[in-house]
Amino acid sequence: MQTPSNITLNKDKNLLTLTFEGIDYPLSAEFLRVYSPSAEVVGHGPGQETLQLDKENVKIDRITPTGNYAIILFFSDGHDSGIYSWSHLHKLAINQESLWTTYLKRLKDAGHSHTQL
Repeated sequence: MQTPSNITLNKDKNLLTLTFEGIDYPLSAEFLRVYSPSAEVVGHGPGQETLQLDKENVKIDRITPTGNYAIILFFSDGHDSGIYSWSHLHKLAINQESLWTTYLKRLKDAGHSHTQL
């Protein structure tokens, strides 16, 4: 299991930087929100995923450790049910580019545009 050696939230609360094996991975609050491991996002089985819309301006209000294996992120839109394990965060970090591209394609296919400020 990969464990981050450092976790830093920027002052604007929209960028969480995780350090795995000496490499910094800046992850936007939006990216973390739309890839939350919660049942609200991933459902209870394959094919039950819910596309998250209008999360461009979401912030991370608070971070709470959960044991020695995860954190809970409390988002400004009220979402707080995802337990972000180190393995989930590592997967998001190393696959960020492809996951983000997939998310933007899913938005477009659903007829939504992404408005980044």
